[in-house]
Amino acid sequence: MRVFVFAALIVGIPQLACAQDSDKEKSLKLVEEAGAAYQGGKSEEAIALAKKAIALDAKNPAAFFVLGSAQLRLRQNEDAAKSFSTVIELDPKVAAAFDRRGDAYLKSGKFKESVADFDKYLEVNPKFAPEHWRRGIALYYAGRYKDGVAQFDLHRKVNPEDVENSAWHYLCNARANTPKKAREDLIPVSKDSRVPMKQVLELFAGKLKPADVIDAAEKAKLKDEDLKEARFYANLYVALYYESESDPKKALEHLTAAVEKYKIGHYMWDVADAHLKLINAKK
Repeated sequence: MRVFVFAALIVGIPQLACAQDSDKEKSLKLVEEAGAAYQGGKSEEAIALAKKAIALDAKNPAAFFVLGSAQLRLRQNEDAAKSFSTVIELDPKVAAAFDRRGDAYLKSGKFKESVADFDKYLEVNPKFAPEHWRRGIALYYAGRYKDGVAQFDLHRKVNPEDVENSAWHYLCNARANTPKKAREDLIPVSKDSRVPMKQVLELFAGKLKPADVIDAAEKAKLKDEDLKEARFYANLYVALYYESESDPKKALEHLTAAVEKYKIGHYMWDVADAHLKLINAKK
């Protein structure tokens, strides 16, 4: 048996063994090339190479892992979930596949499935539980608000100066209890310099109005992608604030702006997109 260490290419996947015959050897070589392409930001090339590897060896979990990773990066979330499911079928010990599939499920609006996968991953890697803010977001959308509060409390231990963590803690707490209670328990943050995070925190603290958050983004003298990003986050957190205040009309207005007018490459855009689709599906 030959052991191919794919972890050097895609973080989190353990050693995977494949037999030494011609097609399998060629498949392994293609997976190496696909992993290098993925690491170099060439996701479409990585997908093409991974599919060639799979054509030669349909039982190579590493090929499906790099395929799913590239699909996830390109926001092909349903395809990515299928690829990671195949990894799990071929080798259930690949815990990272549960984590990646959890991301794909979250971005596809399958929130309960996302939480289940994140939990499966953390069963094997409990040391990463404090880092797993994505699980907290999935818990919010799955309606497990008390668990969400606990997750964001835990995340605070490793990331104490993040307004977004404070905001999501508030959002879960407002649902689990009341906005008043959430405001009393608001996690203080003083060193998050991103625009408009200072104003977002003050909004949830009851010290500013939603318009102040939008104005902060508009008046920050930013340009191009930095300005788009600031506008996205301003509209996202204003939308979430309005949702916590039981104002669905205003929440939809700002969430639509965040998703459709200010599309960015960050994870939180995918969260906003899944949220918007959830709202529209209920109309």
